[in-house]
Amino acid sequence: MSFDPNAKYQSPLTSRYASPEMAANFSNNKRFGTWRRLWYNLAFAEKQLGLPGITSSALTQMQANLDNIDYEVANAEEKKRRHDVMAHVHAFGLVAPDAAGIIHLGATSCFVTDNADLIIFRDAMDLLIAKLVCVINDLSLFAQKYRDLPTLGFTHFQPAQLTTVGKRATLWIQELLWDLRNMQRARDDLGFRGVKGTTGTQASFLSLFEGDHDKVEELDALVTELSGFKECYPVCGQTYSRKIDVDFLSPLSSFGATAHRIATDIRLLANLKEIEEPFEKDQIGSSAMAYKRNPMRSERICSLSRHLMVLIGDVLQTASVQWLERTLDDSANRRISIPEAFLTADIVLTTLQNVVEGLVVYPQVINRRIRSELPFMATENFIMAMVKKGGDRQECHEQIRVLSHEAAAVVKQEGGENDLIERVKKTEYFAPIKNELDALLDPSTFIGRAPQQVDKFLRDYVAPALAPYASIIAAKKPAELSV
Repeated sequence: MSFDPNAKYQSPLTSRYASPEMAANFSNNKRFGTWRRLWYNLAFAEKQLGLPGITSSALTQMQANLDNIDYEVANAEEKKRRHDVMAHVHAFGLVAPDAAGIIHLGATSCFVTDNADLIIFRDAMDLLIAKLVCVINDLSLFAQKYRDLPTLGFTHFQPAQLTTVGKRATLWIQELLWDLRNMQRARDDLGFRGVKGTTGTQASFLSLFEGDHDKVEELDALVTELSGFKECYPVCGQTYSRKIDVDFLSPLSSFGATAHRIATDIRLLANLKEIEEPFEKDQIGSSAMAYKRNPMRSERICSLSRHLMVLIGDVLQTASVQWLERTLDDSANRRISIPEAFLTADIVLTTLQNVVEGLVVYPQVINRRIRSELPFMATENFIMAMVKKGGDRQECHEQIRVLSHEAAAVVKQEGGENDLIERVKKTEYFAPIKNELDALLDPSTFIGRAPQQVDKFLRDYVAPALAPYASIIAAKKPAELSV
């Protein structure tokens, strides 16, 4: 009877959203193939350090079958033994018979489970960092392009002084740079559990090497090096400390907050019709309202980011309840929460890159909104200009106050356009500056140092931060969404 995938629940993280590379990183092939590589590294190092009974043919057979995994054999053995590690030791031994007696020699289950997790998490972080670098680079190009395009600033989502579209983007980039720093730091800090034995004392390996402490330390260092790590944790219980899980999930959770903030800003700007995320030619915004262009990608980012932000709670609780040398109530939780965190962060980054690559700006809409609000903001400039012509500051302020309230009433009570400038021009008191009003209303004079801030930020902060990732940027490809 064939299996119907539609008859069984599938996580949308892998069936609907995740990138192929991140899904593959948490696949059974990656996990159990890594177990076999760890067993090979252990046997290779033990032989190199003089442990008898490990033949060259054993190593050759192991190396030839690192990815030749018979899942039917392993699953049948696990069902009988109720132990996944021993099931895969058995399956590996069948295809590497000369090594059957020395596979997993001196090790405990956590030698493969924990060390494999650390390898998988390291590789997952590399995938995320590469995508985050591409997002920052794309946003930096966007910021440079719109460095001097005036736009209405908002505080409390109420009209405030002008900024520029590019300057606003730098606010997003700055937080992403901090996320990059945090992810890279967590990745670089990631160590290896190493060869520590059942309760972390290395007693089994000390026995194998007949009390030679130096050989045990050499074994630990050699397996660590063979597995691609610079160092291993100096001490551990049966597992590596689950505090480590907190260290590398914290940056992911923090990034979730950044992504949510950026996507929310884009959703707000989409409502104002100033900026929109990319919209495919045949994309449907609403099943009923054909005219709609909903910010669906940004909404997806927000939705998944909320999930990403709360997953840190799982690893915090797990780290807090590890008894003495270990307890097994971490296992089932970690199988779900940690892969989900990486898969979710991956999806959010892919979607964010897709959005940033195709952001559409509508300068005329932006300018129209500026024109509707700028007269009120320009009143201080009018007062200064009048004072320069010999006017009284207090009297000028009162004249502007009265006219502003009249114009505001037209906008709010009558639904009309802001006619403050026309009122100022028609008021005899302001005749001395009548010919200067248009210049005083030039939006570019209200953006302060925003363009210069963009230039300095991109030059002095972004460029140095991205320099180590030049090869990633050079190889960048457009983000593709599965759905």
